[in-house]
Amino acid sequence: MSQITRLRSGPKLSRIVKYNGIVYLCGQVDEHYHEHKDDLIAQTHATLARIDEHLAEAGTDKSKLLYATVYIKDITQAGQMNEIWNAWLADCVPPARSCVQAQMANPNILVEITVQAAC
Repeated sequence: MSQITRLRSGPKLSRIVKYNGIVYLCGQVDEHYHEHKDDLIAQTHATLARIDEHLAEAGTDKSKLLYATVYIKDITQAGQMNEIWNAWLADCVPPARSCVQAQMANPNILVEITVQAAC
């Protein structure tokens, strides 16, 4: 039986969970979204940087992404987000992905991304 490893755990969630060769990240947002409250581009860059950091902590990287879900506050801005996403993955094979418009937990959050990656 495979062991479950949980990193950055708190009372409500674990930010990183490793199980059976897969890394699961909880939804990632720009930590400073309140400073970038009207800037989807800045929030997307910061969110992808956090994903890179968490994947590295788990012993993997974006080249091993399997699946991503992108939650965006205003779907009409998906094109802007996709430009940054595509540049971020320029040297990688893109994962399976969903992109949906969503009501965010905080109205200043414009994008949230969850991913799963192979270890």
